[in-house]
Amino acid sequence: MLVGFLASCSEQVAAPPSPETQPATTQVESTTPATRRLRQTTTAVATTPPTEKATTTTQKPTNTTWPSPVVALGAARSPIAAVGQSSGSSTAVLQQRLLDLGFWLQAANGSYDLTTAQAVMAFQKYKGLATSGSIDSATAAALTAQAERVRGRADAGTLVEIDKSRQLLFVIRGGKVVWAFNTSTANGDEYTEPDQNSPGEKITGVAITPDGLWQVERQRKKGWWKGDLGQIYRPKYFIGGVAVHGSNSIPDYPASHGCVRVSVPAMDFIWATDLVPLTTPVWVHGEWRG
Repeated sequence: MLVGFLASCSEQVAAPPSPETQPATTQVESTTPATRRLRQTTTAVATTPPTEKATTTTQKPTNTTWPSPVVALGAARSPIAAVGQSSGSSTAVLQQRLLDLGFWLQAANGSYDLTTAQAVMAFQKYKGLATSGSIDSATAAALTAQAERVRGRADAGTLVEIDKSRQLLFVIRGGKVVWAFNTSTANGDEYTEPDQNSPGEKITGVAITPDGLWQVERQRKKGWWKGDLGQIYRPKYFIGGVAVHGSNSIPDYPASHGCVRVSVPAMDFIWATDLVPLTTPVWVHGEWRG
């Protein structure tokens, strides 16, 4: 039996899991000089975390509208309708409203797809509403009344902010949120599970997404990768084996072994737009209070 605080990912390509599969995530305790330096510079943060300069691009995405200038939007001109998860013209209106507010989804096309449900859940988390992923009357009223784009705690710099208390991921440039994503981080539980890459072996650890200021230090561009605890999609690692990666399961609560899950389409979007390049600072904070 392998015993340790964090378990490592392998470099082996894997076939994509089915939507019913819960892709587990993995962690590694990094002891590299760069990580130690990041730890030493991490301090208690109020609203502005320390950041490092990162190389970024402003490439316009091809599958949705780049966000409008970050200004007060005012309430929606027409009330948003409660549509549940049905498709149609009313859904296209609410999709555009979510995009205008900074919650990412693929397109305002009237189809209530996976990314729409994820954006709705992210908005519900942000507003402290019941996280159904459906547009009920309370969510519709909040979308109508919301007068400004989404904000993270960071008010300066270019970084990824992972708010564990609300289970949200913010991509921030110049102190402004470019996009907000629904996410699921570690659940804090102890675990003992089979090592997927070493038959007969088991891995014991504690599921933790570590607080602090890190940075994207390596990444895997193509497809699914088979880790010791399961499969992950196009990961961007920010401390050892802890990564932001695509998953088929992003619930409304912490559920991972340590990584930060977003939807598979969201991860494709992040790669396609170079939204989180190497060396991007990653600020992890908060405590789940569900």
